[in-house]
Amino acid sequence: MDKDKNKSALKVNEGIEQPPQINEELLKKLPRRKRTHDAEWYVKKILEGDRTGLSQAITLVESALPEHQEIAQEIIEKCIPNSGQSIRIGITGVPGVGKSTFIEAFGTFLTGKGHKVAVLAIDPSSQRSKGSILGDKTRMEQLAVDPNAYVRPSPSAGSLGGVARKTRETVVLCEAAGFDVIIIETVGVGQSETAVHSMVDFFLLLMLAGAGDELQGIKRGIMEMADAIIINKADGDNIPKAIQAKAQYQSALHLFPPTPSGWTPRVETCSSLTGEGIDTVWQMMEDYFSLTHANGFFQINRNQQAVNLMTESLQEYLHQAVFGNPFVEKIFDQMKNAVVEGHISPYMAARKVFDACLNILRQE
Repeated sequence: MDKDKNKSALKVNEGIEQPPQINEELLKKLPRRKRTHDAEWYVKKILEGDRTGLSQAITLVESALPEHQEIAQEIIEKCIPNSGQSIRIGITGVPGVGKSTFIEAFGTFLTGKGHKVAVLAIDPSSQRSKGSILGDKTRMEQLAVDPNAYVRPSPSAGSLGGVARKTRETVVLCEAAGFDVIIIETVGVGQSETAVHSMVDFFLLLMLAGAGDELQGIKRGIMEMADAIIINKADGDNIPKAIQAKAQYQSALHLFPPTPSGWTPRVETCSSLTGEGIDTVWQMMEDYFSLTHANGFFQINRNQQAVNLMTESLQEYLHQAVFGNPFVEKIFDQMKNAVVEGHISPYMAARKVFDACLNILRQE
């Protein structure tokens, strides 16, 4: 009886061996993570005009990882001797003016004349998710597949006014790759125009006719920066309105002071859909470059661009040095909390963080 008590009606069978949660065979078929090459490899590809190598190098330039930035800076230094031979054109305008359509028509016109065109289209980044649509390749379908064109959409990444932080470095790489016309498209009318104006040779402002009071529709400061104003979508029933808008802008430009370049800004009309007026826009730009090369302003402007790049790079390095220091970061967090709680003014808090930075520099 005692033996029966130890017996149980339950019987536990041996379990079936479970398959592994990760499919090893599938892992072997998955593409391996891209390996970062050394700077020499990227420079070689760029100078050969290899688009894949150029795109990968630009991705390194845009990356925030320290190891990527180190390689990127080496690539840029090696490419600088082969850069500077292009003309740099900035294009801006209010949303809906047809910037992408104009750039595709203009870029296709230029490649048809034997030029190699690189389009750096800055896409606005979400302030919440930090993501971007990067849809310019979709909007410029014809130019994106042109063998003599290169379209690179880049996220603004929260930088001032939507201008990509690394646009200047990207210009250097594109020039080293053999592109002789660099077009920089801005997000829209705003603070980004000042940044783009400081990195291009010619600044083009696109406008629409019949969209309200033209002269009140844009800031005076942006009109003063423009080397030309183009009334886009001058086709069909919109032609009379475009001609009227052209006359209004021409009258307004006469009120502005003379430009440092000695160039008198012009107003023209064009249609990106029909191509009407695109050749006039290019001829106008050629006139501008002839004038500024002759009077020396072109090189003066390029020299100023180099100084601007040095200043911006210095500011970035200082920012990284300050906020990359654990002690400064701790002081910053303390001051941030003190400001939120109302114990100190934002101005005094900033001063205390700055003083902490100075003390670190003195110790070093």
